Amino acid sequence: MRLPTWIAQHLAALRAVLVFTVLLGLVYPLALVAVGQLPGLHHKADGSLITLGGTTVGSSLIGQSFTDADGNPVARYFQSRPSAAGDGYDPTSTSASNLGPESVVDTIATDPEESSESLLTQVCERSRAVGELNGVDGRRPYCTDDGVGAVLAVFRADGLTGPVTRVVSVNQTAPAAPFVSSYEGVPVELAKPGEDYVAAGGLVTPIRGDAPADPAVPADAVTASGSGLDPQISPAYAELQVDRVARERGADPAAVRKLVDAHTTGRALGFMGEPGVNVLELNIALDEQFPAR
Repeated sequence: MRLPTWIAQHLAALRAVLVFTVLLGLVYPLALVAVGQLPGLHHKADGSLITLGGTTVGSSLIGQSFTDADGNPVARYFQSRPSAAGDGYDPTSTSASNLGPESVVDTIATDPEESSESLLTQVCERSRAVGELNGVDGRRPYCTDDGVGAVLAVFRADGLTGPVTRVVSVNQTAPAAPFVSSYEGVPVELAKPGEDYVAAGGLVTPIRGDAPADPAVPADAVTASGSGLDPQISPAYAELQVDRVARERGADPAAVRKLVDAHTTGRALGFMGEPGVNVLELNIALDEQFPAR
């Protein structure tokens, strides 16, 4: 007996679903797992995990922080770049901050929980902290001495033109002192929580200041990667940390610098990207060769 057309079509569709489920849901994944276990691929397929004494300490593909319980950098270790993934280097929350070059004004709310820092202030704050940790000049253009974005909201009599009538340092609040006392002869005020000076008509005016054009603290020391998981830092940032790490471990800076060179990789295929230093692998080598005092 011949089945009705609609039943035959449904049976054909069911057979196709079963065949492709087996092929693509079982055979293909298992084949890839098998290929991943071949010599030379096994380590990468398992996540490039790094194990010491039977304990997995991390992955060479995912960065991690080297801080104490309070979040302060541990001085005897090379520090990674900032991370915007969750609370920092969280593989389940990989992301960027989504802040761009125009993010220069902080949100200062009456409720501290609702306040947020602009990208400029984050960069200024990080640069100042890195400078203090490593004993170098942490100043950057458009940053105040207390580590926030040096930005004014300038109010003019005719909106965009005319004489200045009011000036507010939008990223500074009491008890700080304004980073400049006056602007075009008008005293500079401190921002008040809950006030939106841009919406009120203030013209956003970043002030460059007298910081060097080429900051001592490299860009990757103050900005997060796109994924928030980048395990590498630039050779420049590693070099900045050499003297501090050597001092904390009682080691010769030249020997520490040699370790940095050994853990520096070049550009992919010789021309893509930039050289990088794997921080986890470098710190493991440090512990092996120069145990902390």
